[in-house]
Amino acid sequence: MHLTVGEHSVRHIRRIVRSLLDEWQLPELTFAVELGVSELVTNVVRHVPDRRCTLLLARLTAGVRVEVTDGFTQLPLVTEGTSLDAESGRGLGLVDAVVGKWGVSRGIDGGKTVWFECGQAPHASGGSSHGLDP
Repeated sequence: MHLTVGEHSVRHIRRIVRSLLDEWQLPELTFAVELGVSELVTNVVRHVPDRRCTLLLARLTAGVRVEVTDGFTQLPLVTEGTSLDAESGRGLGLVDAVVGKWGVSRGIDGGKTVWFECGQAPHASGGSSHGLDP
């Protein structure tokens, strides 16, 4: 989906995500995927000047992959030590806490893609692997 997002967009996108997960018979992933999508789209609203992005939800063999791509060159910051109860700066920390793995890929045109994957089986550690892709 190619989107220009605003402050009320997240609610509508969550409905679309929920509908897809129901269609794919993956209701156990609803919480994690909705939270992850909400945080990534909110980052676009707050930090990307034109608020334009592309949202991709892909069904994997054992779960879901979500990608949010924008044309803004600044990479997201993971603020170490930020409490998950903080008002701001905690978005990627929340994503990290609920998804299997996530990362950031630089685009050829200077933009970036922030992505995450959630598997059908719950991960035991509560942590994930993440990083900047080459």
